[in-house]
Amino acid sequence: MKTLLPTLLLTIQGAAVSSIDLYPLITQPRLVQPLWGGTFLGDWLGLSQPRPERLGEVWLVYEANPITEGALAGQTLAQVTRDYGAALVGERTIAWYGADFPLLAKFIDAADRLSIQVHPDDAYAHTHEAATGFHGKTEAWHILCAASGADVVYGLAHSCDRAELAAAITAGALEPLLRRLPVAAGDTIFVPAGTLHAINAGIILFEIQQKSDLTYRVYDYGRVDAATGKPRELHIEKALDVIDYSPAPRGVVPPLPLEAGRDLLVACRSFALERLAFAGVLERTVDPATFEILTVIEGVVMLRWNGGIRELRRGEAVVLPACLGSYALAPTGEARLLRAYVPDLDALWREFAQRGVDATRITETVVER
Repeated sequence: MKTLLPTLLLTIQGAAVSSIDLYPLITQPRLVQPLWGGTFLGDWLGLSQPRPERLGEVWLVYEANPITEGALAGQTLAQVTRDYGAALVGERTIAWYGADFPLLAKFIDAADRLSIQVHPDDAYAHTHEAATGFHGKTEAWHILCAASGADVVYGLAHSCDRAELAAAITAGALEPLLRRLPVAAGDTIFVPAGTLHAINAGIILFEIQQKSDLTYRVYDYGRVDAATGKPRELHIEKALDVIDYSPAPRGVVPPLPLEAGRDLLVACRSFALERLAFAGVLERTVDPATFEILTVIEGVVMLRWNGGIRELRRGEAVVLPACLGSYALAPTGEARLLRAYVPDLDALWREFAQRGVDATRITETVVER
């Protein structure tokens, strides 16, 4: 494999323009204020006043977010990805997505229930939504907090066809057809494209997903958006095009231990998500075939790499370039982080198989091959 050097000479239209060491990238989060948002995230993240009254989503890492620190400050993650390519996102990512930052990491505070909705897969998005530039949208949720009795809508309770589902939507009788899945803090739920779903009230979660913002609303409980005085738009026909009419095959995904304090929560073709829990210094090396997104969900961590040091507090996320090499995480007390990246599914499968993990058990967490 070609060695990726952290210092690249960038050439645009044949002219060398700059030489910059890639470094861990912090981006300016995007704050989203939907009508179902709450007040938890503002306090939890320590946001300064004035704060949004209803903060439903915090997009920690997204291609349109501007970088806030270092020599690349002011450029968006998308711009840096186009300029640096595999040095930032890795050869595995480039082979699949091209010079595209493919993931979106966010927090969600569902003070009220979200709409019942569905997302398209890559094939549908590329054919019918090409103008958006988005891929399809497969996602996974890691539950951070959940009220007693909290649940989510997760697919259909039984198989049906387009006509039956369309009739139920028209009649306002959709909810009896849906599966409700109880959730608790620490659970991880895999939501592949095509799955009817909704996050219900009383849940705070971390979501990793394909960068797409293609959402087809099917039912929104008759709510009116105070900003417009109108109900939010529904997208029934597109939703009926992409819905999986079979019951969702999964529920809560069981974690697989990788090593002490490190669990694989879920892995699919688009992303893998791990949980790191540690109290001492953790030394790691970035796989040069992919980038990493590290998100602190508990504690304070000092990130050290060759050339720099940066404190990361609860709620902060950082993008580690594929070319970064080794780094260390030194926590103040105990810490928990979530680590997202584009995986080599065959390698993950082989690793667990060599340990003697039963194949059926592997497929519960490594959900695609």
